[in-house]
Amino acid sequence: MRRPLVAGNWKMNGSRTESAALLERVKKGMSSASKAEAVVCPPYVLIPLAAEKLAGSVVVWGGQNLSAHKSGAFTGEISGPMLKDYGCTYVIVGHSERRTLYGENDALVAEKYGAAQAAKLTPILCVGETLREREANQTETVVARQLDTVIEKHGIGSFKNAVIAYEPVWAIGTGKTATPQQAQDVHRFIRSRLASRDEAVADNIRILYGGSMKGSNARELLAQPDIDGGLIGGASLQAEEFLMICRAAD
Repeated sequence: MRRPLVAGNWKMNGSRTESAALLERVKKGMSSASKAEAVVCPPYVLIPLAAEKLAGSVVVWGGQNLSAHKSGAFTGEISGPMLKDYGCTYVIVGHSERRTLYGENDALVAEKYGAAQAAKLTPILCVGETLREREANQTETVVARQLDTVIEKHGIGSFKNAVIAYEPVWAIGTGKTATPQQAQDVHRFIRSRLASRDEAVADNIRILYGGSMKGSNARELLAQPDIDGGLIGGASLQAEEFLMICRAAD
């Protein structure tokens, strides 16, 4: 039985004051009896605040990105061990914005995935297609390539300690959302792709939907058999919206 996971990606948002209030509301609203696991991924400078505010709660915290390197002369970068030192459990790897805005290719994403696991962090590996790729019927080709690059470098067994997030890039921050069936089709493809290497890994891995999930559409998306949670963007900045999604996951 796969435990639902709802991960909030705050992106580059939040002052210290605003974030403290948001964390308090999320902490207060999450029941210890919740079936769903909740994680928030604030900007780096707010991770210590998350660690302070969420300590002792059922909500965990993580990073939005990490360096492929453990340490060294890499100005502006943050390593896996640094995130782990501040109590992070998860880290997002290969988010579409990192791929498109900062040129992270499949090989670099695979390196970061390995760096996360080496630091005892669980990577949330993001895969997904652009609108142009979807319209060209390349969704499965793109997603397979992104997955296979990681499998070839780290092996199918590495997915025992990972989460996958399917991001239809055309639905991120646009207000567009894949229909539940469109999302399910790709989630099923991802699981079957892994199952061709190892059925047990495929059965147990959690695959999140990462395309504009919010309180109003979460229940229908999460009812799909291969959607195990959500990677939430804008809705994670509003406590009640985020909590609605967590309750839908329950």
